[in-house]
Amino acid sequence: MRVPVSWLNEFTDLPEGVSGRELAEKLIALGLEVETVDRVGADISGPITVGRVLSVEELTEFKKPIRYCRVDVAAANGSGEPQNIVCGARNFGEGDLVVVALPGAELPGGFAIGARTTYGRVSEGMICSAAELNLWEDHTGIVVLPGGSAEPGDDAYALLGLREDVLDIAVTPDRGYALSVRGVAREAATAYGTDMRDPARVEPAGSPGAGYPAAVADPAVCSSYVLHGVSGFDPEAPTPMWMKRRLALAGVRSVSLAVDVTNYVMLEAGQPLHAWDRAALRGPIEVRLARSGEKLETLDHVTRALDPDDIVIADDSGPINLAGVMGGVTTEIGLSSTDVLVEAARFAETHIARAARRHQLSSESSRRFERGVDSALQIAAATRAVRLLAELGGGTVDGGFTRIADDAASAPQPIVIAADLPDRIAGVAYGRDRTAAVLERVGCTVDPEAGGAELRVTPPTWRPDLTDPNDLAEEVIRVEGYDDIPSIPPRAPAGRGLTPSQRLRRSVGRRLAATGFAEVLSYPFMGERDLDGLQVEAEDARRSALRLSNPLSEDEPLLRTTLLPGMLKTLVRNVGRGFHDVALFEIGLVYAPRPGAPERAPMLPVDRGPAPEEQESLARALPEQPRRVGAVLAGDREPATWQRPGSPATWSDAIEAARDTARSANAELIVRAARYAPWHPGRCAALYVRVDGAERLVGHAGELHPRAVAAYGLPERTCAMEVDLDTVEAAGGPVRAPEVSGYPVALQDVALVAADGVPAAEIEDALRTGAGELLEDVRLFDVYTGEQVGEGRRSLAYTLRFRAPDRTLAAEEIAGAREAAVAAAAERTGAVLRG
Repeated sequence: MRVPVSWLNEFTDLPEGVSGRELAEKLIALGLEVETVDRVGADISGPITVGRVLSVEELTEFKKPIRYCRVDVAAANGSGEPQNIVCGARNFGEGDLVVVALPGAELPGGFAIGARTTYGRVSEGMICSAAELNLWEDHTGIVVLPGGSAEPGDDAYALLGLREDVLDIAVTPDRGYALSVRGVAREAATAYGTDMRDPARVEPAGSPGAGYPAAVADPAVCSSYVLHGVSGFDPEAPTPMWMKRRLALAGVRSVSLAVDVTNYVMLEAGQPLHAWDRAALRGPIEVRLARSGEKLETLDHVTRALDPDDIVIADDSGPINLAGVMGGVTTEIGLSSTDVLVEAARFAETHIARAARRHQLSSESSRRFERGVDSALQIAAATRAVRLLAELGGGTVDGGFTRIADDAASAPQPIVIAADLPDRIAGVAYGRDRTAAVLERVGCTVDPEAGGAELRVTPPTWRPDLTDPNDLAEEVIRVEGYDDIPSIPPRAPAGRGLTPSQRLRRSVGRRLAATGFAEVLSYPFMGERDLDGLQVEAEDARRSALRLSNPLSEDEPLLRTTLLPGMLKTLVRNVGRGFHDVALFEIGLVYAPRPGAPERAPMLPVDRGPAPEEQESLARALPEQPRRVGAVLAGDREPATWQRPGSPATWSDAIEAARDTARSANAELIVRAARYAPWHPGRCAALYVRVDGAERLVGHAGELHPRAVAAYGLPERTCAMEVDLDTVEAAGGPVRAPEVSGYPVALQDVALVAADGVPAAEIEDALRTGAGELLEDVRLFDVYTGEQVGEGRRSLAYTLRFRAPDRTLAAEEIAGAREAAVAAAAERTGAVLRG
């Protein structure tokens, strides 16, 4: 909302000489978000005055018509002699009042004005257009002032409002009243303790019940509806300059007098209005919900299919307005409209918000309606509009108007608040009298007869957000000043620090970061297309996902069942920005619906704590939320240098990231070959851990399938892993420092020949089991395939490290442990010593 400071001054007397920045600081202290203070006209300087055109000489010897004018500027030029000015505009004549920039002036864009020779004449200044002065959008010619509005030599700065401070306020959803000059002026009056001249305090024009016939089908969607009209309106009447200027400062383009008046009143009072050509209406007006199959061509010339949730204004021909959002073309005000009907209403906020989003039509009207408008403003706004139309457009206000409203139902309800509630919340002793005075200052009515420890407060009609004692307490605290609240640091209670799960997450994050991964945080949403890209089959459990009632994007309406889509999109984004060697990880929750859970989670009330049965119903609706660790890699794992070539990331790096995750929990990962989307069937590993003696699948790792790589636009040979951290934690235990033996280590190399289908991890596990307690470590250091071992077989060479904690091992002990390890490997996997 853009608010000129001079407009605010109409409704409250700001302190003399207060600047826009000083006013902004006061409003910010009250909780309004003033984003900027624009100094409009700060780039205009020098003598700019009013002049009267004395004579016009037409210069016809040039390709385009040029006029040589003598302009009286009185004493503004220091001599009193008329100025000679060359001008190409044609929309003025002798005797007209115009705006003249004299030599020495500077216009927006750094355009300096001086006396110069042009078209064979000396031009001593410039006759200005609205665009050249940045007044408003108008390229039809120069500014012609109304007769009698000024005299030659008058200062044009004050006359046209060339310099103005404009506040740009970001209005939060709970403060819809601030989407008007009236609302901001009320806040300014509160800040400075000045009186408020409310523009809504007007006497209705005419008598109720004698206006255009109308009906409201359901008061729940329209609680107040007013129609008022003007007859004999001149559709070609111009919008006055003062209105055009204010609209432009507020960021609204001037269209025509009828439209400009409705926009002006909306900005001034906060009540959206709509003006119809009454002659284009067909029968009585009805406010109702749209019917299935109805369509409406809106003012932007788009034909829209209406939803049964849309509120429409209809006549005998069908819908003519999408209520609160945009009008229809069939009743649009045009150059032949002499009878104007003005509508002011209060529509249901939720219906307007949904309609604006459904039709992607966020308008100035819908922004105000969806935040809630003043329930007592409709008559005043309609009266203000028709009087302006009659005054400026030469029409006559109708003798009667239509009003449909249930005043009792829309009246604010009293709120009982403990007098010391603001004191207890802020820790400041405001006191009962001070609290009551502040609430009256913001427009509330405080019952003087309600005594004791409570106050009975009725909020004003323009504050639909005040519904709770805490809302009133907030009003007291913000008006009295947030700066007055003492800063008392909370005393942290003694505790045990991080939980084991929190320590594990930090340990996993540190370990992965230390090995070159960068942590990312993705939105926990996905779409069916994401799972299609991962090549997930229809019967896969990951397809069973919870659908959001109000997704941020229709492309991602589901809660994620895997971390991969978010990480892969982040990887693509980084690669697209020139980072070709990427290693990312994420620790986060995934969501799996519980069997038998309801389709929709129950909506619990917020004015009390949930009952036990409500808690149980909510718990049944909540999904299971296991915590996962995921990682993706692309490009070089070790970048190339002048000393060595780069080492590309492979499936083994993804598996090693999973092993690092398990090591952080002091768990041992079991790796087996597997087939699982979206991994390449020949380069995919299933990851297991032992929990209470039983193996449990915790995830997969390896190289992604080429089809998944192509679907996401990933680099070739992209690798990934995903592990269930909760299960890994259950398989682990407390990390203990290893005991370092002072006795020497004995190294034994073993080369075993096994079939290609035997996993190396299974052979390693057999060696560990067979070697017994003397074995300290096993490491695979060579893999060989060739004629010497035979087709379909391979040789795996391991180094076995033996050491005893209390003695030096004898050769017989070492040989016995080695032979036992080989025997165990042969028994379990069929591997034999290589000859």
